[in-house]
Amino acid sequence: MLSFAILAILLIAGSVGVISLRQPVHAALSLVATLMTLAVVYISLEAHFLAAIQVIVYAGAIMVLFLFVIMLLNVADREDAKFAWMKPAAYIVGTLTAIGLVANILQNPMPALNSESINNILNGGSAEAVADVLFNQFVLAFQLVGVLLLTGIVGATSLVQHKALAVKHEEELANG
Repeated sequence: MLSFAILAILLIAGSVGVISLRQPVHAALSLVATLMTLAVVYISLEAHFLAAIQVIVYAGAIMVLFLFVIMLLNVADREDAKFAWMKPAAYIVGTLTAIGLVANILQNPMPALNSESINNILNGGSAEAVADVLFNQFVLAFQLVGVLLLTGIVGATSLVQHKALAVKHEEELANG
């Protein structure tokens, strides 16, 4: 139990680092530390497949993609007056979302899992058990996550393309 408490503290500290660090690269590295700690939690639950996927896919490939986008966009630490309203709006939206989540949890508590369900889900973190739960019970959520990822890719591509067109236009104006 002490090990889970220590891992929980590390997860919370890493998560706070992700949202509070001002440098995007530092926040991304804090996210890597959080994802690696989560992999340790999976290992302690004897879900070795989930731990391996956590390290390979999320801490590896996804974080390389995040860092690539951060470096490509050259995100500067600046405060624009025209975007000053976004910070209070983000706090309001975040607070309302948290209140809504807590209210939903209090009104609709999850049914308790019996030991057979837990053993099936965390059966060594096998790919078969994960696939069974993912593609039978959570198929809609799985598809929505796919749409969300596709939306993020399209948005990132359009941002980069828009910036590239602006730079090309500036070069054409400079060259006359």
